[in-house]
Order: sequence, then structure tokens, then C-alpha cells
Amino acid sequence: MRHKSAPSIPEPIVQLQRELEQFRGSHPHRTRLPESLWQSAVELARQHGLYLVAHPLRLDYVQLKKRLGGVSDLRKKAAKPTFVELVAAHPATMAECVIEFESTLGSKMRIQWKGASPPDWTGLLRAWREAER
Repeated sequence: MRHKSAPSIPEPIVQLQRELEQFRGSHPHRTRLPESLWQSAVELARQHGLYLVAHPLRLDYVQLKKRLGGVSDLRKKAAKPTFVELVAAHPATMAECVIEFESTLGSKMRIQWKGASPPDWTGLLRAWREAER
């Protein structure tokens, strides 16, 4: 059975790895890393990817991702939907109305009402968001 060989670590990452080892060796365990070392790691992650930097440097992947801005260059998030307001030229009377919402997590809410007075939108949306957490 064939085993994949481990990818070679780029030289800039190896250099930062040495700096981190030197820092960790001269400071007590759990000492926060200096901001300059984090910044170097962020720059390398932009060039080489999160995992390729976080793993050999023994950095917290999630923390590095947050510092990177939450999006790696390899995987861009889809554009978030924007708000669209529809304004009628003339006020219309509605006999019935149905509005559906879908959250980014996939849950859905459907509101159906009859009559002229709409429900309390703010309260409904706030309660729905709280229920999702």
C-alpha cells in the first residue's frame, strides 16, 4: 500500500517555526504570543493557506482564521444576500399576505395574515433569532 509523502514546508514557514520555538523555549507555558508573530503567521496563511501554516507552527487554527478575517484565499464565502425594499407606487389594500424568511442556518419562518394591520415584525424576527441560538 502506498503512503502519501508529507508536503514539504515552505522556507518562510520554517523560519517562523524557528522563531516560535525560540519564543516558546524562553517563556513560560501559556504565555501569549507577541502580535508580531501572529502578524507573520497571518501573512503566511494568506500566501500558503491556513492549515499549512497553523499545523507546523502549532497555532490554534480557529484563532489564526479569525485573525485572517475568517475567509481563506482558497475558499471564498458566497456573497451574503442584501436587503431589498419594494415600494408600491400607490398604497394597495391587501386581502391576504404571505411572507417567508429563511435564515443562513436554513431554518424557515412563514407568516400569513389577513387584514389591513400587519404583525409586529420586529418582535417576530427577534423571537425567531433568539430561538435559533
